[in-house]
Amino acid sequence: MKPLHRPPHRRAYVRAALIAAGVIGAALLVGVCGYRFLNGESWIDALVDAAMILGGMGPVAPLTTPAAKLFASFYALASGLVLIGAAAILLAPWLHLLLHKLHADEKDVE
Repeated sequence: MKPLHRPPHRRAYVRAALIAAGVIGAALLVGVCGYRFLNGESWIDALVDAAMILGGMGPVAPLTTPAAKLFASFYALASGLVLIGAAAILLAPWLHLLLHKLHADEKDVE
């Protein structure tokens, strides 16, 4: 009998990786701009702070303004969700294949 589903093509894995990288890149860009314009950091320091928050490590430079503190609070919360979402996007093709392998029983096909 013909299999119920064939494995995802390599393009599915590449597409998932590109989408996850895009989501993380967009979140990093938001963080860099926020730290740059709200906390007055240089571009490289803003990149370090945004990357550290996005990676779950915490800020490096002290926050000097109330607006920067509010931004950092919301950015830290959103970064956790972005990281979980990017991981889900990245794992989706493998989980899809796994679900098909677990539920594909040729006896059930009629």
